[in-house]
Amino acid sequence: MRVVELAHVAAGPFAGMLLADLGADVVKLEPPAGDQMRAWPPFAESGDERFSHNFASVNRNKRSVVVDLKDPRDLARARALVDAADVVVENYRPGVLDRLGLGYDAVREGHAGLVYCSISGYGLTSPYVDAGAYDVVIQGMSGLMSVTGEPDGGAVKAGVPVGDFTAGLYAAYTIAALLPQVRETGTSVRVDCPMLDCLLGVSALQTSEFWGTGREPQRLGTAHPRNAPYQGFAAADGDFTVAAGNDRLWAAVADVVGRPELVDDPRFRTQVDRVRHQHELAGLLADRFALEKREHWLAELRDRGVPCGPVNTFGEILADPHVEQTGLVASLDVPVAGPTPTVVFPVRIEGAVPRLDRGAPRLGADTDVHDEWVAAS
Repeated sequence: MRVVELAHVAAGPFAGMLLADLGADVVKLEPPAGDQMRAWPPFAESGDERFSHNFASVNRNKRSVVVDLKDPRDLARARALVDAADVVVENYRPGVLDRLGLGYDAVREGHAGLVYCSISGYGLTSPYVDAGAYDVVIQGMSGLMSVTGEPDGGAVKAGVPVGDFTAGLYAAYTIAALLPQVRETGTSVRVDCPMLDCLLGVSALQTSEFWGTGREPQRLGTAHPRNAPYQGFAAADGDFTVAAGNDRLWAAVADVVGRPELVDDPRFRTQVDRVRHQHELAGLLADRFALEKREHWLAELRDRGVPCGPVNTFGEILADPHVEQTGLVASLDVPVAGPTPTVVFPVRIEGAVPRLDRGAPRLGADTDVHDEWVAAS
């Protein structure tokens, strides 16, 4: 599968990388200054050359071609690559590529079958179609910030750019699903992938709660609106989480903290009761959990089958035995940096190993791909 990526920063490049990880030949078309993320620290540096680790994290297994879309000759080269491609992934503002002759209506003419995926903040039919959007804007507008953070706190952005990466996931998934029908029929398909809509798509529990009750979902910190105890707690030396999602698990938690009588307390007898009184329950458990170290509680809870785990830093989880045993992190050669750890495609496929053919490309490293693709097509 041949993919032309006309994308920058996160959502489009992440979609392109997922397709590349699964075997696609992805050619990233970049302006002379390169994808904006090439300028994001931290950098690997050697002499006069530097390379962004952030850029490397979402652009592996791709090739890079520099095209100045304001130059007629480069524009023609870009069009030739699109004509030879199976997929286009782009996240320019709606209308920009149309004006350059690289929009869907222009490139589908005479094409043998193309999946043309446009990722944008609001999509092509929104009243906000012309408005700019970054991840923080979409997180705020989607409702996500209204349920993220502590109950008495202000709006909090998720620490991971979930607006960008959720859209990238939806885009890659949809492209892969459509390719068989496009190849069979030869009929091109336009995919309109709005970041805002994708975040609402993964907010199914919150939207259904609103429709079912007429009430706005609230910020609960680490707590859950329908389960308790199901949240984070502080031990004597660090934080951990407990997910006691049924009566049996709740009884095990009560036993671990030496308070088995709480199981028959009218405030905590059923799941509904525990949720209704979860602040009181959390206070009782927090007082006990603060008396011992985290590993003590995790061992006791796990011994009784209660789902639980540490609240890790990224350094801690990357050093966890799980990461080594599952092969989630591998070494990849990154320009300037050399061998560098990377989180590989996380879904394990029987009989296959994660694709690590190449690190993220140097800017314009693959100019000759134009002749290769055009000759092959």
